[in-house]
Amino acid sequence: MADNYIERQYDAYQAKKSAWEQSHKSARKKSSRPEGLHKRVFITGGASGIGKALVRAFAEQRCQVAFCDIDATAGNLTAQTTGARFFPVDVCQAEALEDCMRQLFEDWGDIDIVINNIGISRFSPLTETSIEEFDRILATNLRPVFITSRRLALHRNSLPEPNPYGRIINLCSTRYLMSEPGSEGYAASKGGVYSLTHALMASLAGLHITVNAIAPGWIQNTDYESLRPEDHLQHPSGRVGKPEDIARACIFLCQEENDFINGQTITIDGGMTRKMIYVE
Repeated sequence: MADNYIERQYDAYQAKKSAWEQSHKSARKKSSRPEGLHKRVFITGGASGIGKALVRAFAEQRCQVAFCDIDATAGNLTAQTTGARFFPVDVCQAEALEDCMRQLFEDWGDIDIVINNIGISRFSPLTETSIEEFDRILATNLRPVFITSRRLALHRNSLPEPNPYGRIINLCSTRYLMSEPGSEGYAASKGGVYSLTHALMASLAGLHITVNAIAPGWIQNTDYESLRPEDHLQHPSGRVGKPEDIARACIFLCQEENDFINGQTITIDGGMTRKMIYVE
């Protein structure tokens, strides 16, 4: 009798699943909306480099996109070429960053996707690195991840009806697990991003927000054609990375069906961190 009960329950589940899939398939056919994510997206550091590629990629997905950056000239140009909304903000100024998000909440009602992309890399010998420089790197690369995530959580808690969809993606670096001399501030900030990502995952699960990180390796933002053959060939993938490689991964993580990827740091480095290197 127990086996029959389980079989009946499974058959009922399969019937409901089939009906759900058919109804959604019919709804997609009837919908006149073009394909795309159609989400509300906020990106920090979107004026150039990987951030600009992210702004462009999400705009092409027919999302409402806003971004902030300290570089007003580059930010305005990116906004003009992508149709995104630009906020001139120094993310080290916590109040300015929060005000930016408050404005978007007021205008959009909510933010579906937050991508913490902003980052600076300043390498100098340990004995020549000031405490103020170390603090500046952490205030730029790490603290904004906490600020934007906290602000999103506060807003989601205030909504009369819960938003069943949410994504936070944090740009980490392969330097969270490997280093070279003079990289203390950058390594510490990216190690913090790595750990903060899985902590936020646990804290935000009840709000239906997944939190993941991407750890890029060598991503060439400018003058890609000037790279040497050996720059490319040292990578198992046979080439140096491009900003678009990171943007495509973010689009993938933000697809609604990929909500089972959570609390992870995905390395995108052409295989370099898995390559054994010996001096010959």
